[in-house]
Amino acid sequence: MRVVLAEDSVLLREGLVRLLGSAGIEVVAAVADADELLRAVDEHEPDLVVTDVRMPPTHTDEGLRAALVLRGERPNLAVLVLSQYVEERYATQLLATATSRVGYLLKDRVADVSEFLEAVHRVAGGGTALDPEVVAQLLIRGNNGPLDRLTPREIDVLRLMAEGRANTGIATTLVISESAVAKHINNIFTKLDLSADSQDHRRVLAVLRFLESGR
Repeated sequence: MRVVLAEDSVLLREGLVRLLGSAGIEVVAAVADADELLRAVDEHEPDLVVTDVRMPPTHTDEGLRAALVLRGERPNLAVLVLSQYVEERYATQLLATATSRVGYLLKDRVADVSEFLEAVHRVAGGGTALDPEVVAQLLIRGNNGPLDRLTPREIDVLRLMAEGRANTGIATTLVISESAVAKHINNIFTKLDLSADSQDHRRVLAVLRFLESGR
């Protein structure tokens, strides 16, 4: 796997380079701002971009905007965005067009090396990694609309789906069987009116419904 990393903090940038390198992941470029990020991706054609949300010169959303540009130009490029704080609108912006090959994590998550590397591989492999703190904040908002039809357990399952967990991971987290997970997911699809003949991936659509409920 070849990665372009964008982070303006020298200490965190170098730490991430070493962390990824120790896991056998090649960091082909490590840059400090969004313009350098765009140039590095053009030059190196990486498999994955890992970028901070806030970078120079304004330290607002330069990294996120660069990620959105890259997603528009290269739909198959995996993008993992790191943020210091929970900023739900950034997560929903990033996931607005597709939920494959995309992730949004808090920087604190990097401290759990195995969890962070799992997220890196999941996103690079075509999956999703959404920070549990973001999912939790979306979940506690008031008007859930169609999600009001779901039971508390089905909400738990959908929350873990939104984090990017596979059925096995959901079963382990909730201490239930995989067959029970599959049953809950089918119930979720039914209650959210996601028909089996839909041309879109129902799992993705269910996660999008979940995210949209927080707006």
